[in-house]
Amino acid sequence: MKKNGTLNSEIAKILADLGHTDQIVIADAGLPIPAGVKKIDLALTLNDPPFQKLLDILIEEMVIEEVILASEIKLANPEQLKLIEDKLPKERIHYISHEQFKKKTTHTQAIIRTGEATPYSNIILQSGVLF
Repeated sequence: MKKNGTLNSEIAKILADLGHTDQIVIADAGLPIPAGVKKIDLALTLNDPPFQKLLDILIEEMVIEEVILASEIKLANPEQLKLIEDKLPKERIHYISHEQFKKKTTHTQAIIRTGEATPYSNIILQSGVLF
């Protein structure tokens, strides 16, 4: 049995398989999941697990070089944006429209669905390298 880190076997495998510039998504409960993209559904109930809990776990286990957010988060959910910016102060953050964001998810390695129920609590994390 694994002693620490992510115990969810699907998430652990996705993280282990990521290469430079591969992307994964942390999604709120409402983000549509495109056909053909691996969906890891962690949602138990509304707001459980929360977006921030999964973000904290992935920050610990993943080399992140870039972040993509929907620009609508700036007005619709500034509290969530502040938490993201505080947790990822060195990573480049790119803003695109929510419609562009949804299209971009079709090219990601996986979408991990949380129970988060606040607007635009979705993030694309781009993998970097250790060296």
